[in-house]
Amino acid sequence: MSTAERHRLIAQAVQEAGTVTVGELAALTGASDMTIRRDLDHLSAQGILERMRGGARTLLLRGDEPPFALRVHEAVDAKRRIAAEVVSLIADGESVLLDSGTTCLEVARLLRGRQVTVMPLSLQALHVLSDAPQPTELLVPGGRPRAPEGALTGPLALASLAALRFDTAVLGCCGLTSTDGMTAYDLDEAAVKKAAITSARRVIAAADGSKLGRTAHAYVGPPTLVDILVTDTTAPAVETTALKEGGTTIKIV
Repeated sequence: MSTAERHRLIAQAVQEAGTVTVGELAALTGASDMTIRRDLDHLSAQGILERMRGGARTLLLRGDEPPFALRVHEAVDAKRRIAAEVVSLIADGESVLLDSGTTCLEVARLLRGRQVTVMPLSLQALHVLSDAPQPTELLVPGGRPRAPEGALTGPLALASLAALRFDTAVLGCCGLTSTDGMTAYDLDEAAVKKAAITSARRVIAAADGSKLGRTAHAYVGPPTLVDILVTDTTAPAVETTALKEGGTTIKIV
């Protein structure tokens, strides 16, 4: 088992159980107690869990957003398939507004070198695209980075969006349902997503199946604002069917 896979299992076990001992994690992963203690120290330093005597406990309250450092290792294959499908829907010459989040970060990697103009809304995606070869054109927005996500929010980010118009906005989401629409964990981030939708002719939502059927507390807008949803095979069929009936084009990869 690789270190990354072991860290993913440990983080998932702590999140699901609330509190887990070193012995329990050693049995789960097949690693030694010493290795598990080093893993817990590493994950604690990343803000994924809280170290405690003999084990670890979760930092998440119900409804809290999982840390970026944890999410970036979740459903990686699905996110890459989703990103590839999203990029295939973007034509050369388009202007693209790219949201924050782990799936949109995969989209950023695939847009490098494409003949597009792209404005990313996160420091991570800006870093990926900062040295993109021609003919990719990069626009840099204003905003205040929200740690540790790196999502750009606040008045400067909103002003950047208000000043421009895009062919396509690629949005991630914390939750999407046929009844509650698109939601986010953070009110400032929800405001940026609303502005992104307003500034774009077409909205593509890029969300793995775990985001469907889930509702976070910050409202973005009704599901009818999403023109195309790209998701994976774990998406609940009841949600994808209802969204399709509401007029959203569904692409499952």
